[in-house]
Amino acid sequence: MTEGLRERKKRATRQRISDVATGLFMARGFDNVTVAEVARAADVSVNTVFNYFGTKEDLFADRQDEVVEQAPRVLRERRPGESIVRAFRRDYLEAIETRHWRYGLNEGSHVFSKIVNDSPALTARMREIAVAQEETLARALAEELDAHPDDLTPRLVAAHLLGTTRILSERAMTMMVAGEVWERIAPMLREQAERAFDLLESGLGALGREPGGGEPSGGEPGGGERGGGGPGGGESGAQEPPA
Repeated sequence: MTEGLRERKKRATRQRISDVATGLFMARGFDNVTVAEVARAADVSVNTVFNYFGTKEDLFADRQDEVVEQAPRVLRERRPGESIVRAFRRDYLEAIETRHWRYGLNEGSHVFSKIVNDSPALTARMREIAVAQEETLARALAEELDAHPDDLTPRLVAAHLLGTTRILSERAMTMMVAGEVWERIAPMLREQAERAFDLLESGLGALGREPGGGEPSGGEPGGGERGGGGPGGGESGAQEPPA
């Protein structure tokens, strides 16, 4: 359906308010800017700001809906025969190559990270978004896998996948804040991502076991060498989460 003039105007107004707010937050910090100042700079009323954004935090996290729906999209759009872990591996590696914002790898993202870290309110909002991401992915996985309501597999898989991408991005962010150039960060991040997703695919069953070591009496937590382990299965070569 073609977007009408009214919808275009509303979208443009929302974007202008968001852009103005972002500029003010970057210049002065989130806690040092009021909604009234955003409204004045955007040449709208305070009521208009709240018509488009429910809270001040929403002005900063204006893409939160896209962020929350990102992981289910990766799940839905995986290629024929591609496993769940493989799809997330591919998506993350593609984001490294393009420096896409969806994983916080875009240029200037360390500035946004500092704004968040300097604001308790934004830090709390980012935690809420992370919880929403995990819950949304878990629901999508439960539907995809036709899981029983008591089955914890969707929640466990969601936690593993999103925890992996979050930790990888946090490592990249730490390096950016320290002044490292992307040309040095990207190769390290690709290597760490490959290792991390290899671990998800092979499972945790053999982790820490000495080469040639025998199976402890009663097996390891998680099911030993075959069939158990983490969301990916047992040792290297075992099954991944159901595709």
